[in-house]
Amino acid sequence: MRIDDPIAAQAAVALVLIAEADDLAALFIRRAEFSGDPWSGHMALPGGRRHAADRDPLMTAIRETREETGILLEESDYLGELDDFTPRVQTLPRIVVRPHVFGLKKRPAVTLSDEVAGFVWLTVTELRSSYREVDVQVRGATMRVQAFVSGPNVVWGLTERIVSPFIHLLDTIR
Repeated sequence: MRIDDPIAAQAAVALVLIAEADDLAALFIRRAEFSGDPWSGHMALPGGRRHAADRDPLMTAIRETREETGILLEESDYLGELDDFTPRVQTLPRIVVRPHVFGLKKRPAVTLSDEVAGFVWLTVTELRSSYREVDVQVRGATMRVQAFVSGPNVVWGLTERIVSPFIHLLDTIR
């Protein structure tokens, strides 16, 4: 599904996968905390806003992943794109996010930029078993949301909305 919103900013993220035993592991980052950033401190997929020099959203996902994690994605690693997403909360910036899926042969070294506070690889099995409702704090208010919870890592919001249908897609092709 594509969202055509000429006023919204365009962004792209990378769902980076590696095969581990009989499972897949996905890379998640924890965004660094910056005043005024609505996604500050959240778990996310590497990615960001499209620059004018980016040929297309795929190049945005590749560039942003390199800048944030030091991982050099190649077009030969590219598996495909998922549906576009926008934030559900009206107070968030108007943005359309296109997720791109990459499959790597082995776990790459990760070098974090100052935009990223940490990272974790979570397997699809871990994600499936950790899916539940949790309370999160948003601008001083408590919200009950669907999330993947692995220790201190809570993947919710737009990232959860990207990953959940992807896992469902994997389940349908098994």
